[in-house]
Amino acid sequence: MNDARSVNVRADLWPTFAGRGAGSLLEIDAWIPSEISAISPLVERLMRLVEASHCVTGEETAVELALREALSNAVVHGNRLDARKLVHVRCRCKVGEGISLIVSDQGQGFDPRTIPDPLTVENLDADHGRGIHLMKLAMDEVSFEQRGTEVHMRKRLARNPRADVRSDARGF
Repeated sequence: MNDARSVNVRADLWPTFAGRGAGSLLEIDAWIPSEISAISPLVERLMRLVEASHCVTGEETAVELALREALSNAVVHGNRLDARKLVHVRCRCKVGEGISLIVSDQGQGFDPRTIPDPLTVENLDADHGRGIHLMKLAMDEVSFEQRGTEVHMRKRLARNPRADVRSDARGF
């Protein structure tokens, strides 16, 4: 990605991308209708671009998990599966700095402080309610803005875990 380029793709499920990459920076804006079937095509395309950018090498699985959870929450809880409402994803990758993602919906929002803890005994058997917890585990930073209609997530480039293991082994 040494030259500036623009990506504009429209598929049957109409995930739409508008992006540019220049050198070590990749910026993407993508929109999908609030349909469960639109999530995977968007995530797969976006993750291919993220992997090619090398901005979070070794952390792609965590980023993908958080992105899927955020999109699912936006589609199901935010926009309540109303296909006329859109979900917007903004992604910014920079080599050496990591990735930031913003997922926005057109719903009423929510207060994240009112979400029950999925790890309490009474919630362990619940069939929902773990998405926000998973996003927080997968990403370095997660915050909710615009009265809960936007989730902001950031993942920094991981240190080399093999180097840490080797230095620990030498210390014994």
